[in-house]
Amino acid sequence: MQRPEPTEIWLIRHAPADAGGRLAGRRDVPLAALDPAVVARARAALAAFGSPARVVTSPARRCRDTASRLFPEAAATTDPRLWEQDFGAWDGADPASIPDLGPLPSAALADHAPPGGESFSQLVARTAPALADLAGPGPVAVVAHAGTVRAALTLALGTEGAGLAFSVAPLSLTRVTMLPGDTWAIGAVNLPL
Repeated sequence: MQRPEPTEIWLIRHAPADAGGRLAGRRDVPLAALDPAVVARARAALAAFGSPARVVTSPARRCRDTASRLFPEAAATTDPRLWEQDFGAWDGADPASIPDLGPLPSAALADHAPPGGESFSQLVARTAPALADLAGPGPVAVVAHAGTVRAALTLALGTEGAGLAFSVAPLSLTRVTMLPGDTWAIGAVNLPL
């Protein structure tokens, strides 16, 4: 689908979650305690880019709560296609208990699915239409997960699994622009808020 105009997307990873040190993909965990001064700095950093035309979040509580703190005046909408990768049997596990897959090329790693879960490639396929549906006046703020941000970077780079090479810290901003002709521009990755 050819987009009529560029659409800037602000991909914001949710603030630190209270997951007890365990993997939280689809587990709906709350935010950790968040200092109001941190929220104020994050809001000021985002304000330097203007105001978003829309705010869209993953349905996860940690994302919705982050969005309500960063954009308290906005009526955010949720999109289930923006959920984190489904880690299946690994969700809720201590990261040290997850098997080491060894060195894998990025495409092979992207195609690996945890038992009962989805692969990163499946996450990218699920996320792509959600991002395409954001086309229109922007910028659009998307508050979601590290996997969602990496999926967008993979789409922008056009190479399977390429987004897996990026660190995506909690409460960070990645800016991408969808351009006409199904091309992308990456403006910034993992900016701390």
